[in-house]
Amino acid sequence: MNILIEGLLFPEGPAFDRAGGIWLVEKEAGNLVYYKDNQHSRITVGGHPNGIAIDKKGVIWFCDSQQNSIRRYDPFDKTTTTIVTEIAGNPLKMPNDLCFDTDGNLLFTCPGNDLEDGTGYLCCLNKQDELTKIHTGLFYPNGLAFAADKRTLFVAETGTKWIWKMHWNSLTQQVENIEKFIETGGSIGPDGIAFDQDNQLYAAIYGSQHILSINTKNKTTEKIPTPGKNPTNCALDPKGIQGLMITEAEKGQLLQWNSTKKGLL
Repeated sequence: MNILIEGLLFPEGPAFDRAGGIWLVEKEAGNLVYYKDNQHSRITVGGHPNGIAIDKKGVIWFCDSQQNSIRRYDPFDKTTTTIVTEIAGNPLKMPNDLCFDTDGNLLFTCPGNDLEDGTGYLCCLNKQDELTKIHTGLFYPNGLAFAADKRTLFVAETGTKWIWKMHWNSLTQQVENIEKFIETGGSIGPDGIAFDQDNQLYAAIYGSQHILSINTKNKTTEKIPTPGKNPTNCALDPKGIQGLMITEAEKGQLLQWNSTKKGLL
């Protein structure tokens, strides 16, 4: 395990851009962080930026759990824009993580701040900027990611320590065939998740000092130890060169685990 950056204040949400750079957030400092070629820089955006998703144009979308909003940062003109802050007249419930489908619809989790109240939900912000809840009654929904087929959606539910599997219908913008997939265990539960091109699922198990590597075909698992006890999220290099990038909050690190597996853009 290699340490790429130290001294980060609650790093989260790593994501690769098409140039091979890694974007992540420094949640407690209100920064986005960009790492490339052994160098890193900070972009101050304020709030508590959390998960990251990068659209096809290279724009950085992120959740803000303090401002209860979905925001985006354009690295080309250096502007930050707030996209949405409420649903049906109510503030968003502390947005946490987000991802795009192949049609450009944005899916994101809203867990709130309680692992046990069961009021978390998933949202879809479609290309027409219409925002809807697509699944409710969740116990702190957290990381979410599409499998390689771009239709099967996996969602980490920290409060129950389960990862859920469901079909995403981009035409109706609804989730279907919702089922529990695997219980991850851990002292707190699964946080961010990521897939490689072979449908191996990687889950950061917050509070338990490891990434759980899960074979989605037979559900066998392997633990990838981390130096600190609070890994928050992970991402695989789509080119299969830089390996698995891991954000870890206890020690404030961006970590690299060597792997030739290719991630999904």
